[in-house]
Amino acid sequence: MAPDQSQKKRIIMLMIDTLMDQSIQAAIKDGKAPALQFFMKNGRYISNLVSPFPTMSVNVDSTLLTGVYSDKHKIPGLLWYNEKEKRIIDYGGHVSELFKLGLKQSMVDIFYNLNHEHLSKQHKTIHEILKDKGIQSASINALLYRGSYATQLKIPFLLSLFTGLKRELNSYAPNLYSYGAMHKLNPLKKNSFFWQKYGFNDKFSSNELAYLINRNELPAFTIVYYPDLDQSVHKNGRTDIKGIEKVDQQLQKILNQFQSWEDALANTVWIILGDNGQAWINQNRKEALIDLRKLLSSYRIVKLRKGVTLEDEIVLAVNERMSFIYSLDTQKAPLEEIAKILQKDSRIDVIAFKKQKTVTVTSGLHNGHLQFHPDGDYSDEYEQSWFIEGEKKILDLSITDKRIEYGDYPDALARLYSSFFSHEGEYIIVSAKPGSEFKGESSPTHIGGASHGGLHKQDSLVSMFVSGTDSTPRHMRILDIKDWLLTLIS
Repeated sequence: MAPDQSQKKRIIMLMIDTLMDQSIQAAIKDGKAPALQFFMKNGRYISNLVSPFPTMSVNVDSTLLTGVYSDKHKIPGLLWYNEKEKRIIDYGGHVSELFKLGLKQSMVDIFYNLNHEHLSKQHKTIHEILKDKGIQSASINALLYRGSYATQLKIPFLLSLFTGLKRELNSYAPNLYSYGAMHKLNPLKKNSFFWQKYGFNDKFSSNELAYLINRNELPAFTIVYYPDLDQSVHKNGRTDIKGIEKVDQQLQKILNQFQSWEDALANTVWIILGDNGQAWINQNRKEALIDLRKLLSSYRIVKLRKGVTLEDEIVLAVNERMSFIYSLDTQKAPLEEIAKILQKDSRIDVIAFKKQKTVTVTSGLHNGHLQFHPDGDYSDEYEQSWFIEGEKKILDLSITDKRIEYGDYPDALARLYSSFFSHEGEYIIVSAKPGSEFKGESSPTHIGGASHGGLHKQDSLVSMFVSGTDSTPRHMRILDIKDWLLTLIS
């Protein structure tokens, strides 16, 4: 450990999937979230932290760990098309998608390639940076965890038998590392059977963190991922309180490991945050689901099970409320023509494509188009400069004295622009307005509930609690958290 670490507080970061202000406030009002209320009273509460785009966990977590957007960390979304390998990458969409794409390949993508092949090595994770400084860190159940210590994932027997995966996979992780049933800190087997998602659940996360606390083995930085709230909000909607109540019970369990809740704050900085929000989805199926296969039926669309064939013209990679739409041959399927077809659907609020360094944005809601690229005469609140021309209401931009203010789409220009440089290919990016989500061949749907992936503020704004320090990130974006953490740790 670095010599000055004795003077620093330990940091515990709890990443709660889909932690949003509306449901937090409702749960606290009803007395259902005493732990969150405790952190709110004993620290700072931020309700408008901006998530990266697409607002999918793998992309968000990649940005959190590396401090860069997807143009640099190279994880485009949950689903994307790898032009070099001519195949769709899926890090854990609907199970039928995984089967059709090949279960073994999908498992390799999830359990190995995500962290060790696809996540750029040009940008170190916070775990790798801390190791270089001689500082320990821990990762519990986080999807993105890459560190500097060689280890192995132990694939459970049934999962290995079912998928064809080897029983052991090489991995690089922090020195304290937990990844469900595949790599545990606590040798006692709890909450990690196959019917408990092999340990990828809130109880397992809490048990592992409690194990470190009780053994007095907390390192300088610990990140813990709580996945369960996401599914509760998907099912019950944006105002779901039941999911908040359940995750709060896990937070109470952690606080109870200390002599008192106040004692938990004494030598520890607590950071509790969401990864992405969720937008409401219409109960009316016809209004809710934007079926891209029907909209683009004039083109030959790649079938998941068959893979790319010589006759195919476009690929769909559906990330719930956003999608990548790839042209395999821009002569047969020009991006501009595809965009014009999509503009006829008023449920699609953002339709964008890139030529050289310029992004063009159209919409099913507004006429005209907006063009932008970095390094222009306009500046925004994040100290970024832009060239902008065209219909600004498409991205709900307000400009006064060359100063950009964002409305319904926070940090829209940087978030959208970065997605066009996250991977190779000729593609359109679409985002749905609240109330709707995209549907592909086997993509999950959430009629009457909530969904994410989109550029809209409902998908993009999450909550954050900070206790134990008066410091905050330079800007209220997940993008800015890594550099802030390093000022607190090292």
